[in-house]
Amino acid sequence: MAVTASVDRAAEDRPRARPRRVAALSFWLRHTAPQSEAFLLPALIALAAAVGVLAHFHTVWAQPSMVTLPLLLGGFMLRFTAQLVLLVASALVVVIDALTSHPARPTPGTILLIGATALIVLVMSRERVRLGVRGTRGESMLFDLRERLRAQGQVPRLPEGWHLELALKSAGGQSFAGDFLIAARSDVETLDPEGEFRKGPGRLQLGLVDVSGKGLQAGTRALLLSGAFGGLLGSVPAPQFLASANRYLLRQGWEEGFATAVHLVVDLETGDFECYSAGHPPIAQLAAGAGRWSLCETPGPVLGVLPDAEYKPTRGRLEYGDGLMLFTDGLIEQPGQDLAIGLDRLLGAAGTLQTKGFSGGAARIVDAVARKTNDDRALVLVWRTRPTS
Repeated sequence: MAVTASVDRAAEDRPRARPRRVAALSFWLRHTAPQSEAFLLPALIALAAAVGVLAHFHTVWAQPSMVTLPLLLGGFMLRFTAQLVLLVASALVVVIDALTSHPARPTPGTILLIGATALIVLVMSRERVRLGVRGTRGESMLFDLRERLRAQGQVPRLPEGWHLELALKSAGGQSFAGDFLIAARSDVETLDPEGEFRKGPGRLQLGLVDVSGKGLQAGTRALLLSGAFGGLLGSVPAPQFLASANRYLLRQGWEEGFATAVHLVVDLETGDFECYSAGHPPIAQLAAGAGRWSLCETPGPVLGVLPDAEYKPTRGRLEYGDGLMLFTDGLIEQPGQDLAIGLDRLLGAAGTLQTKGFSGGAARIVDAVARKTNDDRALVLVWRTRPTS
């Protein structure tokens, strides 16, 4: 019998219902709203004119400032040049209303409101022109890209007795972070004593990557790298994964393009593991018999700096009751403090796992040591229990 690995995402990861509603609204704007500017532009100009007429004859229910409504709609559905035409038409509506009203209107506050709204809409539209899309298509594309690449970090189904949890929090509560996890599981065929091949539990490969920078600054690079590294993981031999990732990162030519990473390969039948590191903090191993955590140092150069970098593994074994903890430097770095202090604090928080249990432990540890840290934080727990069957 197999169990599904549980993944504990951060509390600030927005519920999926809200992004889906945003995507649905974006879909409606793209496919239900009329797409022909030959119809849209005259319709919005007519709406602005109707607002002017209502504001002139029904001052209680309408005001000239309501021309901001067609301006906002045009910002979502019109191209930049068409928005300029709509802005001129809206300005004419306001000027005509001012010349024909007694007492004269609009007030300076109304003019300021209309001008500020028009400026904001044009600036946002200009940014969309740079992207080559209009309306909410850019946001929808980015959302779709994030969801597709996030699937790279979904932990595959694990055999009974193996468990994994991930806690991931970004700087400032943003949806995008410079830390990400990629995972892959490969089956292994072995020859039994009877001379027949049988499919074993295979190997689990995990890659925890920390891109330089934090929050949105690093999030765009992390989106690209998570897709590329996710494609490499399991496709190249495990000893070559970090070297291949390093070469890929060097080809990008980014000014601030380095990253740290830890690559863990676990034999799901024997519990033997190999760990490769590229300038990443050490992993921690819990020996259930001794009841304490120890650090597994694995030296290696960061990704994206040296063209001919080599990565050597450290090896160990997970017995029943043992666990491994992978984490990024956002959990141990504090301004003005030595990293050793942060490591001691992290291992101290991890010491509660044996009394409180591993389940939910990843989120508890992150909250205990770096709840208010303004940096990306990621922690992965892998532990092994004795199968019940």
